[in-house]
Amino acid sequence: MSSTRRTRTLALPTLAVHAGEPAHDVDSPVATPLYQSVSFVQEIGTSDGLLYPRYGNTPNAEVVQKKLAALDRAEAAVVTSSGMGATACALMALLRPGDHLLASRDIYGGTQRLLTEELTSLGIDVTLVDPFEARGWRKRMRKETRAVYIESPVNPTCRVLDLKPLSYLTHESGLALVVDSTFASPINLRPLEHGADVVIHSATKFLNGHHDVMGGAVLGTASYVEEVRQKMIMWGQVPDPFACWMLERGLKTLDVRVKRQNENALRIAQWCAERKEIRAVHYPGLEDHPDHEVAVDQMDGFGGMLALELSGGGRAADRFVRKLRIIRHAPSLGGVDSLVSEPRYTSHTHLTSEERARMGVPDGFLRLSVGLEDAADLIADIEHALH
Repeated sequence: MSSTRRTRTLALPTLAVHAGEPAHDVDSPVATPLYQSVSFVQEIGTSDGLLYPRYGNTPNAEVVQKKLAALDRAEAAVVTSSGMGATACALMALLRPGDHLLASRDIYGGTQRLLTEELTSLGIDVTLVDPFEARGWRKRMRKETRAVYIESPVNPTCRVLDLKPLSYLTHESGLALVVDSTFASPINLRPLEHGADVVIHSATKFLNGHHDVMGGAVLGTASYVEEVRQKMIMWGQVPDPFACWMLERGLKTLDVRVKRQNENALRIAQWCAERKEIRAVHYPGLEDHPDHEVAVDQMDGFGGMLALELSGGGRAADRFVRKLRIIRHAPSLGGVDSLVSEPRYTSHTHLTSEERARMGVPDGFLRLSVGLEDAADLIADIEHALH
């Protein structure tokens, strides 16, 4: 199963279970063993084969990295200790002082701060672009521009960006297209198949899927991923062996989990769209979503994330969250348990109400991460909270 040729011909559900595993010889364990060790015996007289967790090359890291690469159709992958660590290492492997980065305005709040505060302090210029402005990307390109960074689907608004024209522009201009695909997971979207050069995931979310592991992943060509790995080594962004082992375990059920979440989210979105207490439902699976046709074209399923805007604004959102019984009020997303969060108190808390509204996140906006519970029970929970 470790052969690239063999894994590339397998379907995603099979890859999720078996990709990256060594050959199953007689008496070998079916489940990947946990190598909870910092040190590995080194061969004398050579540096070849040196294993060390911070280098990202120990057994549990290797298995999960090969599995992730197979799922996203990438040459290589590297896992990091968090999604933010993945984003930081991925961009620093591409950019140098004096370079210019074009980034979508519609991105996770923590990522926006990384770009506009940390990268700029290192001498990297960043321009935020409205990703839905006609010719907006081309108008803001400079001779120093080196990369374009986007999210799709967008956190938390669930907008879906059309990767085809954007990848045409970046390839024509010799730029790297970097896509954070956390909201989709490889089951719903594989950006490399649509012209992206780099894919980033917060592995904390759908990839692990159980709200109990923090991690990140960067995928791309083998040479680029090696550059990212060197950044990870220097900055210490490595996950420990147990986190890698748990992530690999979670990935085995990724396909079945995400497909159930897709089904639940679509049913909930359709039900919520009929409620007068809800001003707007943001879910790309709805036909009136502005990016529905793009999602149909580029995604396999519409994801387990949706957003609601309550008619009563912030006060209605507070009442709604307090009355929920099954859906829990907590940050993060993508796990088996359904969660609700208010961006005004999490990812967008550093912005004013007016700034959030301009970004499509007004008061009364709720982000819903749909889990594996029965859809009818989740709908009944939402109905109870609306009353």
